Amino acid sequence: MKNKENLKGHLALITGGAGGIGLEFAKRLAELGASLILADIDALRLEKAAHDLKKLYPDRSFHTFQINLACDEVVELTDKFCRDNLLDPDILINNAGIFSFLPVEETSVKKLELFVDLHIRAVTLLSQWFVRRRKDKGSGYLLNMSSMSCWMPMPGLAMYASTKSYIRVFSRALHYEMKDYGIGVTVACPGGIATDLFGLPEKWKRFAVAIGVLDTPDGFARKAVKRMLKKKKQYINGLLNRFSILFIGMLPTSARMLVKTHLLDKGITR
Repeated sequence: MKNKENLKGHLALITGGAGGIGLEFAKRLAELGASLILADIDALRLEKAAHDLKKLYPDRSFHTFQINLACDEVVELTDKFCRDNLLDPDILINNAGIFSFLPVEETSVKKLELFVDLHIRAVTLLSQWFVRRRKDKGSGYLLNMSSMSCWMPMPGLAMYASTKSYIRVFSRALHYEMKDYGIGVTVACPGGIATDLFGLPEKWKRFAVAIGVLDTPDGFARKAVKRMLKKKKQYINGLLNRFSILFIGMLPTSARMLVKTHLLDKGITR
């Protein structure tokens, strides 16, 4: 592809594509000319997302694929959907994920299993499925969503941070494995994004964006896609976030215990 900002003729599969950052990825790729497969567990949101995108980009194709990505048959169902609809995606964005802020002992077994199935099992198997399909074709773009929290072993973030850490390490290794085959593998480790995830008031969101602490969903998606198309191995948004990795690593136990006593033990995040 000579012009990497022109994705006409390309097809992207985006998990968790019906809302949030996934929908921002969809908007950006459609803007660049790509057709899309939106995969999500929520059928109503899928239809609305596809309808809204079609109004903006009537010359693109938008396919909706309702699936529970934590199911045992995630690869079989995804492959069958693509074969039945004669679809051959050359871009895959593993974006779907969950978040919770609870101690491990207070987290249900079902939720623990969901973290593993969604962040580890689905990402691993779909990545393998994708690179196997693209290896002989000598091209393709894979973007896996990790998080800044992969460097943050904080109380309450055990499952989220550890599974996101797996995504980062797995994707970095896969990047090197696929380099000789023309397949780009990028891992994105976003810091704060101005969404409703943490319940921050709008005025503070705007202030945090203005000083560079938070990024807008659209801004993050644009920059992450740009790095993906350049086949960069990793993207961390914001200079402050990059510096904070060193700071987080040097935090003493006493500072981490403040998170426990002032947030978890007081139930502020329940």
